[in-house]
Amino acid sequence: MTVAILGAGVMGETLLSGLLRSGRAIDSLVISERRPERAAELTEKYGVQVLDNAAAAAAATTVVLVVKPQDMATALAEICDALRPGALVVSLAAGITTATLEAGLPQGTPVVRVMPNTPALVDEGMAAISPGEHCDEAHLAEAEELLRSCGRVLRLPENYLDAVTAISGSGPAYIFYVVEAMIEAGVLLGLPRATSTELVVQTLYGAATMLRETGTHPTVLREQVSSPAGTTMAALRELDDHKVRAAFLTAMEAARDRSRELAKGQG
Repeated sequence: MTVAILGAGVMGETLLSGLLRSGRAIDSLVISERRPERAAELTEKYGVQVLDNAAAAAAATTVVLVVKPQDMATALAEICDALRPGALVVSLAAGITTATLEAGLPQGTPVVRVMPNTPALVDEGMAAISPGEHCDEAHLAEAEELLRSCGRVLRLPENYLDAVTAISGSGPAYIFYVVEAMIEAGVLLGLPRATSTELVVQTLYGAATMLRETGTHPTVLREQVSSPAGTTMAALRELDDHKVRAAFLTAMEAARDRSRELAKGQG
């Protein structure tokens, strides 16, 4: 089985390196890249064969589309006539539905839609996958295996993926935003920037590990830190007064709505 990764940006290279670490042979992988200097970099770094989109699709039993949503129509047109009969197409493009993918591919092409996120870079990704009309259990299992090389995978109905985009797809950016604010607060309070950064990052890592390892509800964990009339309660009251919780809800709704717009082709 040969996997073609169409798109050699951050996520495309992340998937390539994850597959290699998981034991895939380099001669079972190909990648496409339009920029000659980037193609040369990938060949030197991984020894992978770099082809154009049509040639990569023709060589593969599974084609992974790691392109921007606005470039999807062009990518589909380039590979449509080159696909092998029965080849699986896996899309990592935000907002592009399986129906849209199927409409641009030969009749009966099995399609899986994926919503990944950037922690895949450190093998801690969270991907949700949804099958298209012609996708069976074997196709879903292949997509799971691909994405599991970079983290965790959930199977979900496609109507959930706009919400997934808003939560785990965009979620790392929310976390980085909060971390950035906490580091700046530490500097404001008189700490050296390096010290503030170490304190915040380790606190984030520890809190995330507690959530994963204990399985305890976050409300319970928060209450364990929040002594009556203590420092944490004083801080949390300020967050509530500034409607931080409501701002997160509104922000995630905006991300979901933008995902829906992309699905409708509104740019």
